[in-house]
Amino acid sequence: MKKQLKVLGLSECWRLLAATAVSVLTLAGCSGFPGAVSNQDAVAEGMDISLFKPGAFIQEPEIVDCETAAGTKTTCYKLVSGGAPAEREPGPFCPRTVSDGPDAVGGWFDSEGKGDLVDLTGEFIVNLPTYYDDPNWKLYDPETGKVRYTSTKEACLGAARPDVDEQYKQNCIECQLAYLDDSFSVTYLIPTTPIPADRPGRVRSAGIALDGAELSGPAPIGAILGSYTIAAFDDCGGHINEHQGYHYHAATDCTAAPAIADGYAPLIGYAPDGYGIYAMKDASGREAESLDECRGTSDPVRGYHYRAASPSENMIIGCLRGEIVRPLGAPPGGGRPPEGAGGPPPGAEG
Repeated sequence: MKKQLKVLGLSECWRLLAATAVSVLTLAGCSGFPGAVSNQDAVAEGMDISLFKPGAFIQEPEIVDCETAAGTKTTCYKLVSGGAPAEREPGPFCPRTVSDGPDAVGGWFDSEGKGDLVDLTGEFIVNLPTYYDDPNWKLYDPETGKVRYTSTKEACLGAARPDVDEQYKQNCIECQLAYLDDSFSVTYLIPTTPIPADRPGRVRSAGIALDGAELSGPAPIGAILGSYTIAAFDDCGGHINEHQGYHYHAATDCTAAPAIADGYAPLIGYAPDGYGIYAMKDASGREAESLDECRGTSDPVRGYHYRAASPSENMIIGCLRGEIVRPLGAPPGGGRPPEGAGGPPPGAEG
C-alpha cells in the first residue's frame, strides 16, 4: 500500500548554502553512540536542503541564530511548511461502505504492533469486534452497510482529539486539508550541525519529512481506541488534524529520497536535532543491525543517523540523540501526548 514518489532538489544556490552551513565533524565526540567511527573517518553531518521536494516550504528556507534547550548557542535552519505534503494529495482514508476494498481506503496499525499497516477495508471495519476482542465496536450500520466517518469539519474537530465528543465515538476519523485555517503554517528550527546531547531525549515530534510534512511522535492509541474510533491513515501512513496539518505516524517509502549508489536505505527526513532519518530497509530489503535505543547508528558516509521503525510500531524513531531547539518546531498542540496515550496498539509486544 505504499506509493513511491520521486524527490527533486531545490536550487543550486541552496545546495551551496547548505554545504557552507554544515560543518565537517568526526564522531569522536559521539563515542558513546553504538557504531561510532574513528577520528580518521570524517563525515559531514547535517541537513541537505536540496533533497527536500519542490513545494515543501511556503517560504524560502533561511539560516538563523538559535539556542538549544541545553543552552547551546548555534545556527538553525528555519523551515516553514504549509501543513500539506508536497507533490501529493493525501488520502483516501476511511471506507464508505463495508464492501470497499484496498484500492478505495487507507490503512491502520496492525494489532501486533509490527510490520506494515493493514488495509482499512470495509471488511476490516466489520471485523473490528474480533480484531480487538471487544464486541462494543460498531462503526457501521448493519442495515445499510454504510461506515460511520467524520464527514464534516465539525465532526473532525470533535473526534480528532484525546477527549472525543460522545456523538463522534464509533466513527472512522477522517479530516481534510480544507479544514485548516488559510494562515496555517508550521515552523521548524533545526540545528544546521547536530550537537550530541548528554542524554537521549524524548520524541515529541520526530522531525520533518522531505515533502515538508511533520514526522510525528506516537499517536495517542489508548485515547483513540478507548473512544471506539479509528484515526485512519492514508497509504503513506499520515493523516490530518487542526494542530499539525498532514503528519506521519508511520514511515513508508512515500517520503524517501531517490536510491543512492551504495544501496543504503534512502533518506526520508530529518529529526529535530538535525540528524538524518533513513528508511527501515536498504535497497536489498535488509534492516539495520545493532541500532541504539533511539534507533540510531553511525557510518563513515552519513555519520550518526536514525533508521525508521516499521509502520505499525507507532513510532518513527525511539528517542533523540542530539540537542533540540525550544520551541521544537512542532505545531501548537503537537507536543507531549496525553499521559499513557502513546505506545503500540493494544496487544503489541514490547
